[in-house]
Amino acid sequence: MERLKIAIFCWENLYGDRVGGLSNAATYLAQSLAKNHEVHFFTRGDDDFEMNGVYYHVYRPHGNNVVEYCSDLSRGLVNRFYQYDDPGFDVLHFHDWHVTEALHLLQHRPTVFSFHSTEYGRNGNVHGDWWEYHEICSKEWYASLIARRCIMVSWTLRHEVLDLYKTDPGKIHVIPNGVVKEQFDVSIDPGSIKAQYGLHYMTPLITYVGRMAYQKGPDILVDAIPLIREKHWNAAFILAGGGGMRDWLIERTRDWPVQLPGFISDSEYVRLLHASDIVVIPSRNEPFGIILLEAWSANRPVVVSRVGGLAENVEHGINGLVVDTTPEGIAWGVNYYLDNQHDRIKLARGGYNQVDRRFFWDSIKDQVMYVYREAMH
Repeated sequence: MERLKIAIFCWENLYGDRVGGLSNAATYLAQSLAKNHEVHFFTRGDDDFEMNGVYYHVYRPHGNNVVEYCSDLSRGLVNRFYQYDDPGFDVLHFHDWHVTEALHLLQHRPTVFSFHSTEYGRNGNVHGDWWEYHEICSKEWYASLIARRCIMVSWTLRHEVLDLYKTDPGKIHVIPNGVVKEQFDVSIDPGSIKAQYGLHYMTPLITYVGRMAYQKGPDILVDAIPLIREKHWNAAFILAGGGGMRDWLIERTRDWPVQLPGFISDSEYVRLLHASDIVVIPSRNEPFGIILLEAWSANRPVVVSRVGGLAENVEHGINGLVVDTTPEGIAWGVNYYLDNQHDRIKLARGGYNQVDRRFFWDSIKDQVMYVYREAMH
């Protein structure tokens, strides 16, 4: 196999500046590629480093708003790129709109652009009327126009991008994200973790982990809580993550059996998954949903909303429950699991097995390499 020199551009990574699931996807792809190729990762940060065979080259951007910030980031990363471009890179892979201007400056090279979501989707499937929204959408359109090939993480996202930006469908490939199953498939006593949260080991624990943002739907789960507690008075809830809705949710759930611990560490996240009896993913828009794979890897049953990559990847009644994106839908799914322990165990095992069949990084890496070779020729 020919050894390639690969450049990856992404505004976040797993070992430095980190915002969401994009950091996991880009970092683990880079690490899988680095098993057979020379991989350089251009990203935000203060000091260069090497980790798991990947060379990280960083730049610290500045700007008065997110658009200016990412423009400065792109220019800085391109300057760093040229410091390592001898011998030249074979292919350049750009992740999401933040690095579109870097793609513009390097468009004469073999390029691939990955969509992990759209600004329309992040805004809850609603068009915005503020200038940043339009600026970001224009960057997404332009990136899909000039990149030689594009990767979408789900068929739903492919349809969304085609509808929004009229991208050439012939250059689009659909490749899912993956998960490092071993990080979540560990032996942990759920009761001891529940005790640390002040809960009895028999208390049914329903968990949400993600950004406290309208797109992710934590408010839908909160509105489902009274409907769940009508049937299961002893149920408790933990909603972990930061974001703009968190203060409102704290006020909304005052005096309820709900904890909102804010951002939690990776190790605490794994522990919380294993303490959970049910993981709920109530997103209004979800191009993929990496937490789905992480919950499955921890052998947890999931309730997901009928949107995007969640509905694509979850087979209702086989490896999870797919429900309407409403409080009533979420409540039905949670109550069904709490009333049917056998199905809760069976569907959790179905998801656990699905990870091995479809979502391991070595297989995904091979699919990405096929796209790289298309872009190079």
